[in-house]
Amino acid sequence: MSGFDLSLLEHDNLGSTIYQKLCEALMRGVFKPNDRLKIRDLAERLGTSVTPVRDAILRLVQDQALVLRSPRDIRVPMLTRAAYLEIRDIRVNLEGLAAARAAERATPAQIDQLEALLTHNEEAMAAGNTALATELNQIFHFRLAEIADMPVLGDILRRLWLQMGPLIADVYGGAGRTMIDHHYPLMDAIRCHDGPAAARAIQDDIQLASGPILERIDAECIEAQLQTQPETLVS
Repeated sequence: MSGFDLSLLEHDNLGSTIYQKLCEALMRGVFKPNDRLKIRDLAERLGTSVTPVRDAILRLVQDQALVLRSPRDIRVPMLTRAAYLEIRDIRVNLEGLAAARAAERATPAQIDQLEALLTHNEEAMAAGNTALATELNQIFHFRLAEIADMPVLGDILRRLWLQMGPLIADVYGGAGRTMIDHHYPLMDAIRCHDGPAAARAIQDDIQLASGPILERIDAECIEAQLQTQPETLVS
């Protein structure tokens, strides 16, 4: 969790503040699949008691962003192939809609902001700063919904990213250009205010990125199966 500040800036509405802080960490991939979260450790880092942290954790379990195996074993889940494919298909449709609307509405200043995010993402990838690159990628996707002025859609995307953010972060560094190449035709479409082209570009982006993500899920599944198989007796 290096590089991510979990310290609280204020103590008003402490439970909600902690919940939002942990949501942000999950969406940006600060926590990876199978990571174990310890309530007492989080409380110490946040500078608070365990009670509001426990309440936030329980909310995240309800959001399906965490799994409560036992009171002492709280994990970031690894998505199943079926769950990821469902989320991917939802994203293809919703983010395609957001990109199309953003292309139609984007102002010159907003286009400059998107281009700056893409440039900074390139720099982070070149520097090997996977954590920052992952964060900038997530901000880029969310900014499209903001430019489209679709807050309901944005809220749905946040819930989806709560579940898949850790997995995306887990593969981002190793996936290389796969995770960013289609942001360039997307920017071309937005500059031209071409909604259909923008939708196609973001949909291609999501579909292409699913390759390394599905490979990671399948590898995890194979590993789990090997661990559960009984050892072969050699006579």
